[in-house]
Formats: sequence, structure tokens, C-alpha cells
Amino acid sequence: QVQLVESGGGLVQAGGSLRLSCVASGIIFSGNNMAWYRQAPGKQRELVAQISKFATTIYADSVKGRFTISRNNAMKTVWLQMNSLKPEDTAVYYCHADRPSNWGQGTQVTVSS
Repeated sequence: QVQLVESGGGLVQAGGSLRLSCVASGIIFSGNNMAWYRQAPGKQRELVAQISKFATTIYADSVKGRFTISRNNAMKTVWLQMNSLKPEDTAVYYCHADRPSNWGQGTQVTVSS
């Protein structure tokens, strides 16, 4: 079955960095567009960054210049490097694959001020 396993979340002070990882199994990883979403308490889940199967990227305006998404098809892994973190980045971060649509279990990121 399809599994997306995230790791790398945690508690960090404002201005700090974290690197999230998502390892996929059960899918043809190279054929998938991969993305990171986040959901803060009381808010809707939102797209943070996406990397296509051709490695083109898009970012939410709120994270442009601070976050970087990357992938390695041989390792079936997608990363989200998060720098200059802000308290408003606090959320559960989810990995998503689109073919078929699948979600990871989420990893908590908490940024203290």
C-alpha cells in the first residue's frame, strides 16, 4: 500500500531552521508531483510548496525566499528546507503525492517567539 512518512518536525525558536523529510513507498515516485501542505489550528489546510515530476517548483507567497522544496527520485524522498522560521509557520505539515492522491500522517512544527 501507499505510505508517505514524514519526519523532521519539532520545536524551534523564531529565526531558526528545520528540514522536513517525506519518504514514499508503494507509488511510482518519479511520476508523482509532490507537495507539502500545512494546517494550523482553526485554519484550513494550505499549500506550502510543490515540486513537479519535472522538478519545477511553486511556493506560497508567505514562504517564498525562506523555504526550499527538493526531491530525489532514487531515494523516493522529498524535503522541505525551512529557514528564517516565524511563529506563524507553526502548523502540522503534511506530505502529499498526487498519483494517486495520498497524504502522510503529518509532522508538527512549532516556532516559538
